[in-house]
Amino acid sequence: QVRLVESGGGLVQAGGSLRLSCAANRNIDRITTIGWYRQAPGKQREADALFTRGGNTNYADSVKGRFTISRDNAKNTVYLQMNSLQPEDTGDYYCNVEDLGFTYWGKGTLVTVSS
Repeated sequence: QVRLVESGGGLVQAGGSLRLSCAANRNIDRITTIGWYRQAPGKQREADALFTRGGNTNYADSVKGRFTISRDNAKNTVYLQMNSLQPEDTGDYYCNVEDLGFTYWGKGTLVTVSS
């Protein structure tokens, strides 16, 4: 089982930056599919940034060039650097891991971007 704890959310003005962290309770070296999802108020959860098989990264069109996903396997942690934040980036951000056929979610961290 993988337990995930997100942190780093908060209130930021438009144009600002935040870095989210997702700490796993076990080694993530061999986990190929890890990502960050956003759930805006009243909307479905959607992927913003993902590590996929082969070490590739995928980004939603809305965040390309502004968000960067990275990982530090030694710390069992995945990050999401968010720059040039806009009010439409507001939402709960969740870390997601797919491992051996199971899907795991953290409890999320709230990001609020004021205009």
